[in-house]
Formats: sequence, structure tokens, C-alpha cells
Amino acid sequence: MGKLQLFDITFTDNKLVYGPGESISGTVKIRTSNSLQYKAIKVTCHGSCGISNKLNDASWILEEQYLNSMLSVADKGTLAPGEHSFPFQFLIPEAVPTSFEGPFGKIIYRVRAVIDTPRFTKDYKIQKPFYILNMLNLNKVSGIERPSYAVTTKKFSYLLVKTGTLMLKARTDMRGYIPGQIIKLATEIHNKSGKDTGCVLATLIQKVTYKTKRPLFDLRTIAEVEGAGVKAGKHAEWREQIIVPPLPQSALNGCSLIDIDYCLQVSLKSPETVIILPIYIGNIALNLSLSRSMPSSPDHCGVAPGAAGVAPSAPPAEEEPENGMCAGGIASEEIPTKSHSQQDPSGQQVSMSPSAFSHAPGAALPPSHTSAPMFSVSTGATIPFFTEGNVTPIPTSCSLILPPEYSSCDYPPEPPPTYEESCSSANSSFNSRQ
Repeated sequence: MGKLQLFDITFTDNKLVYGPGESISGTVKIRTSNSLQYKAIKVTCHGSCGISNKLNDASWILEEQYLNSMLSVADKGTLAPGEHSFPFQFLIPEAVPTSFEGPFGKIIYRVRAVIDTPRFTKDYKIQKPFYILNMLNLNKVSGIERPSYAVTTKKFSYLLVKTGTLMLKARTDMRGYIPGQIIKLATEIHNKSGKDTGCVLATLIQKVTYKTKRPLFDLRTIAEVEGAGVKAGKHAEWREQIIVPPLPQSALNGCSLIDIDYCLQVSLKSPETVIILPIYIGNIALNLSLSRSMPSSPDHCGVAPGAAGVAPSAPPAEEEPENGMCAGGIASEEIPTKSHSQQDPSGQQVSMSPSAFSHAPGAALPPSHTSAPMFSVSTGATIPFFTEGNVTPIPTSCSLILPPEYSSCDYPPEPPPTYEESCSSANSSFNSRQ
């Protein structure tokens, strides 16, 4: 640096994670070996979102700004040899979105300091990032306490001959979760055909939409569970659980260029059957005691919201199973789980307990500890993401909570719908069958 031995930005209490409406403060530290003339020393606080139509390209085609404040901490003068400190403070607006980084865009915040030197001499610049967490309170999302439910019927054909029908029903215990919580999935398969089905697959999917002129969709498999197929003429039930890893929150309030949606996709490989269960990922957990104390309408599956499993219920009239299968006349078989993508470093299937996350670096605390916020930075493509809180961000390294490597799809033919679209379409399609 020549005359400049030290040029650094430090935040008060080394804090890196801030919320809307907070103040960010710190000090610019400068140490010189000789006298240094300057025209001004300025500090800028900047936050913006940029998106591109090329993978990992920093040349944004669209950009929007959330924060841009400048403070002159020193006017024209000379810095004597030695160390100098210049304090600064900025107010963060209320409507700024949460920090996010993805393959086609970023929401980034930084503080930049500049020593503006006289003409023909070198200016000195330095910047330091900080992160914004605009908390998503699941208790404020309408209908979040109800299960996410879907049902579909498929005509089963073999060698161009129709052999019967298949009904696939699935539900989650809630629609909203925070990292570290468990998604409880209950699935029913009514195989009214003469042929065995293929394996059943449950996949937690993240869809990030970058709103360019021709929107880009980045689809990622976060976790995947596979169960066995169902024998011909059988009715089977499959109950599974998926731990929600640290993930970016659903939606990005305040940002109009990037959307984040999540869904649980339940599918059969044969015959090809797919249903979508939209879910929300937030930062503040749903207050189950409050939601369960409120009057609720009957569940689609005949189970009160928040229940762990699915009680058999009557399917749509035109597909009423024979012998009262869905009403409990015939005992259901249990589908065994064949594989699960969430594993610990030893390769064993992860224990389905929230406490498993309390020992992983940067992982979320169990729901009973949600009052102690935490912050986590992933080494994956969507960084940084947040659980809750104000601790120093650290790279996560435990394979338990890191998603596997994914391939990106720019323009999938049928991207998963948004939370609102899925809820309305699922409800309308179900009601039409009544």
C-alpha cells in the first residue's frame, strides 16, 4: 500500500447480521508510515439486487437499489504518520429484503470507504460486506397452520390395455416450517389395477425465479426420500419425515427481481404420477398451541391440522375404492422406506430428531430453542441463507445439512407453481371432485 500500512473497516461488536430499521455502525481505521494528503475520506453504505441471464455473471441486466447513503468523515487535509480512526453510522431502511446469493442474481449489502487523494495520485478504496435478515414470521402467513394436501387419480395401462386406476393422496402436517423442524409426510396409494406400481418418491424442491424479460427458473432438489412400490390391488400408506436444512426463506419481501418458493413433490415412477404440496420456509416458527386452539374446518383427510399421520378417508366419489378400502374396511399395508438423501458423514440415515441439528456447525436449533437466533452461510449455490439471528457467519461443512450438488435448469417446461397458485389450484381441483 505504499504510505498506507492499514486501511480497514470494523463493525461495532463485530456484528455482521442486521435487521430492517437497525443502525449499522463501525470505524474506518487508517495507519500511515508517512504524511498522506487527501481531498476527502468518505464512507458509503450500499445495498442492491442484480440479476443476469447468464450463469454466475456479474454483469447485471436488471438491478434495483435498496440503500445508498454516503457520509464524509473527513474533509480536505493531511493525515500525519500513525493510526487514525473515523467512526460512522447508518440507518437501515424498514423495507430492505434479506441477503441472498444465487447463480443468476444476488441481494448484497456492503460498506465502502474511500480516501480521495489529490489529482494524479492514487485513491484508496476498501469495502466490507454485511448481511440483512428480514424475518419471515410464519404466524403472519394466511392459512399456514393447515395441512398441505393434494390428491390425483391416474388411469393405469399396461401394453396399451387399461388395467385399472391408481389414486395418490399426500399431505403434510403443516404448510410452514423453519430450518431444523421436521416435515411429516403421510401418503396413501390405492392401486386398483392388476400391475404393481413403481417406487414412490418424496422430494423437497426449491424454485428460485429470476424475473428477467424471459424469467429464469433455478430448480434444486434439497432432500429426497424413496419408498417401495405397491402391489396390484393393494391399498398402502407411507409415512416419512424430512428435516428442513438451513435454507433461504420463502419469498424475499422488498425484492421485485427474485422469488423463492418451496414445495414437496410426491411422485410415482410407474405409472408416472405427480402431486405438489406447497410449503413455506420461514424464520419464526408457527405457534402450534395458538393455531390448534383456534376453531378449524375439517381437514381434507379427516385429520385435525397438526396431526402426525393421515387417517384413511373417502376419496372422490367417482373413484370410490371397492370394499370400503379408504374407510377402514381393509387394513392398509405400510410402505417401507428404501433410501433417504439426508445422511450423516458416516453414511447412515439421519435420525429424525430435531436435536440432530444442534450438533452441526451453523445448523438451526431445535424448535424449542427458537428464541436463540442463529445465522448460517452455506458453501452451496444459494448463499448466504439464514435460520435466525446475530452470530458470526461461518461456512457450513457438515454433509448432514448441505444439499448435494445440483444441476440448474434455465427453462423447465413445467416449473412448480408458487405457494398461492398451488393452494388455490389444489383446493379447487379437490372441491371439484366432491
